[in-house]
Amino acid sequence: MNMNIESNSNYLMTGALAAEKSKKNILEEQLHNKPSSDEELMEVCKSFEAYLLEQAMKGMEKTIPYEGKKNPYLEHFGDMLYQEYAKSATENQGLGLAQMLYESMKRNGSDI
Repeated sequence: MNMNIESNSNYLMTGALAAEKSKKNILEEQLHNKPSSDEELMEVCKSFEAYLLEQAMKGMEKTIPYEGKKNPYLEHFGDMLYQEYAKSATENQGLGLAQMLYESMKRNGSDI
């Protein structure tokens, strides 16, 4: 009985591993068969820059000492505010990080 359970367990694990490898292979194939356009690549770079700016703003906000009660609107909507600030800064050339990242990825022949 114990041997039967072990063999079933091994069989299931082998099947699960095969399924995972199959999914991985399919995703890799899709990734390599679909080259990204310049617009898509720039959008991804801008999204990364906006995310980086947003995280920096949130980190800076944590360093502000608050005495008393914090603004309830800022507590609830502060994350959205920082997202919009970061998105706006990125669209207006912000740090220029998106452009540098884009140029680096294009220079290195990245198809991601």
